[in-house]
Amino acid sequence: MKIVIAGGTGFIGKAMVRAWAPEHHLVILTRAPERAQPQLPAGVRALGWDGETLGDWVQQLEGAGALINLAGESIAQRWTPAVKQRLWDSRVKTTALLTQAVQQLQSPPRVMLQASAIGIYDQNPRTTCDESCPPGSGFLAELGKAWESAAQPVQERGVRLCLMRFGVVLGEGGGALERMLTPFKLGMGGPLGSGQQWLSWVHIEDVVGAAAFLMERDDLSGAFNFTAPNPVTMNEFAKTLGKVLLRPSFVRAPAFALRLVLGEGADALLQGSRVLPKRLLEAGYEFLYPHLEDALRRLLASNHA
Repeated sequence: MKIVIAGGTGFIGKAMVRAWAPEHHLVILTRAPERAQPQLPAGVRALGWDGETLGDWVQQLEGAGALINLAGESIAQRWTPAVKQRLWDSRVKTTALLTQAVQQLQSPPRVMLQASAIGIYDQNPRTTCDESCPPGSGFLAELGKAWESAAQPVQERGVRLCLMRFGVVLGEGGGALERMLTPFKLGMGGPLGSGQQWLSWVHIEDVVGAAAFLMERDDLSGAFNFTAPNPVTMNEFAKTLGKVLLRPSFVRAPAFALRLVLGEGADALLQGSRVLPKRLLEAGYEFLYPHLEDALRRLLASNHA
């Protein structure tokens, strides 16, 4: 199958490329194709685009089996007004551009897998959410709604649309886990904030697996929570990570310190709801890592300090 991935050089995109390169024809849309190409597996093509204008890259979508949109600037930074605008534009405007491109094709992709996030839900520790929960309020929820809405028009061309609402993705070489490891290895690890907020996590192999599952299932469309079936509180996460690393896990990072560093962006770490992957489970997807300790042991088997 020909699969075109926008944002294919990021944390999740790299995992998809590694897993799918042996069996599929992959084209990666990237702002820096010359830098990306040498790092890609043999047979994978990096194609330049700016995420803002139509160009030669549009022809690569013609007749593709799947279009996957992962493009978007990292939220793990201090949310100044300028950063918030970039977070918005790099998601919403880029998605609208892809939608515009699809509408011009003679033979559009069979399916579009569109990135989103569980930040679209109300961040309430007393609430359990599945895909039937309504969107919440606040910057992340508004961003999620606009991000998903920008992809909706592809359905007018008969493209099956699946919205991947990512939880906290755990994997090697990037993502949230990479940033948490250093303090734990130094014996300074612990919960963030109160520790009572929920961490709806997912192993990156299940992100790749669930995406492949949705690509193959022509009967599935709409929103899907990409979260493990067993979310944990931040206290539980810190305790489990310390156990796996054989390191203490009691040095709490106070909320005010995180807000000093990240500003409003700290809310993504200090707030969290319990989110379940109801639709993936109902459709028959079997998680490789439904439990946190197993997921961490797999990821950190060769990573002990």
